[in-house]
Amino acid sequence: MNRQTIKRIAVLVSIGRHPVSGVPRYSRNDAAALGLASELILRMAGATVDVIHAGPADNPALAEYLALGASRISVVEMANAQDVLPALQEQLQAYDLVLCGSRAESGEASGMLPYQLAARLNLPLLAGVIAVTPGSDTIVAQQFLPKGRRREVGLQLPALLTVHPLAPSRLRYAYARLHSGQIIKRLFPATAGVSAQAWTVEAAKAKPRKLAAPEKRSGHARMQAATVAESRGGKVVHEGTAADKAQVVLTYLREHHLVDY
Repeated sequence: MNRQTIKRIAVLVSIGRHPVSGVPRYSRNDAAALGLASELILRMAGATVDVIHAGPADNPALAEYLALGASRISVVEMANAQDVLPALQEQLQAYDLVLCGSRAESGEASGMLPYQLAARLNLPLLAGVIAVTPGSDTIVAQQFLPKGRRREVGLQLPALLTVHPLAPSRLRYAYARLHSGQIIKRLFPATAGVSAQAWTVEAAKAKPRKLAAPEKRSGHARMQAATVAESRGGKVVHEGTAADKAQVVLTYLREHHLVDY
């Protein structure tokens, strides 16, 4: 008979930022970790999940994790300029499994926090996890690899896992849970941290991608087009309805694989 391997699970959450408006919201990466933890406790009787956030506790976006299924959130209240590693190291001493997103959506967003935290806690770390299966004395984690590949890795507990953003999740936003959950605040003594003035945070600007049809003409034809002022092909449609003309444009886009519908 297999003994219980996972008793306590910790999920680290942070405040995200909407990619278009920049409005604070829950982090989609950390929500994927919360979804993976929710799947685990359904299969393991007696396992508990603690959602932990280190940072300011007055951000209204933090309560969105309650709407996603967290019964309560433990907030280690700290200033923005404080280093969160000592606080998280103190909070995560007695957990069998620690889950978090691959990287934050705001702030420094370097993706180094899980690695630095695993080094402080002396835990093995596995990145890009999309599923976890508990075993007799280990867990088997399925890791996301490029080009659609997957592999299974066995880990001894305790361990720290970063969850891939594409991990399957059944989380649903429920407004009733937003008000039924609890946010518990804990103060952490001030420590020396990185000055907030040393970092400049600004929204990333997405550049428009130009649609360019692949060149199918021969080298001789391309050379002629570059040296001789003549028509370079194409089709001019004068007759027909607007729907007929739109169909000609759509056919051209499909022929050059610029659209996939």
